[in-house]
Amino acid sequence: MRISATKRRWFTLLLLLGCWTGPAFAQGCAMCYTNAKAAPKQAQRTLNRAIVVLLVPPLGVMTLGVGLAFRYGKRRDRDHDDPSH
Repeated sequence: MRISATKRRWFTLLLLLGCWTGPAFAQGCAMCYTNAKAAPKQAQRTLNRAIVVLLVPPLGVMTLGVGLAFRYGKRRDRDHDDPSH
């Protein structure tokens, strides 16, 4: 089974991005962690929900942007390959 050069490049890019973002997961501030851990269970759940609420809009915008970029690219390629234009 041969993997095309494009797929190999995408895989390498994703692997590098994954390795690059790894240190970001270790950026938890000790003071923040201690305060969150000392909070009651309800406050911990509220913090977790707040993190998700703050994370959803940027992810939605980025997903929409990437989707529109791919859609535009496919349309451009299709129009470019169409001999009637």
